[in-house]
Amino acid sequence: MLERIITQPDNYDPFLLSQAIKFGNLLFVSGQAGAGDDGKIVDGGFRAQGEQAFVNLRRALEAGGSGLEDVIKVTIFVTDMGNFEEVVELRRQFFAVPYPADTIAEIKALYDPAAMIEIEAIAAVRANAEQM
Repeated sequence: MLERIITQPDNYDPFLLSQAIKFGNLLFVSGQAGAGDDGKIVDGGFRAQGEQAFVNLRRALEAGGSGLEDVIKVTIFVTDMGNFEEVVELRRQFFAVPYPADTIAEIKALYDPAAMIEIEAIAAVRANAEQM
């Protein structure tokens, strides 16, 4: 059975998207960009957006009974591969060994012209999620 995961705030609802979908012991998290609670892309450049995207990813994971440490596969989309080293630093800041499988891809644009990074993930759901 599919379970829709909703976070607050839920900036995805107007676009008919789910923050995440839980299926069994897997959680599929929609792309998380560097948007603050107001839905607007944060100021401060690539690093600030990347940190906010990871904060948003963490929030969606936790809402689904998972966490950054449970991420199996992550896909990181950037609008400029010149930020690759910053992506590596963000991964170092937010993930730990064993690091998740990863794809980093440069794309032409994201949903908002100001967005420079978006992160989607597949994660395991803990058996005792209610103890989190």
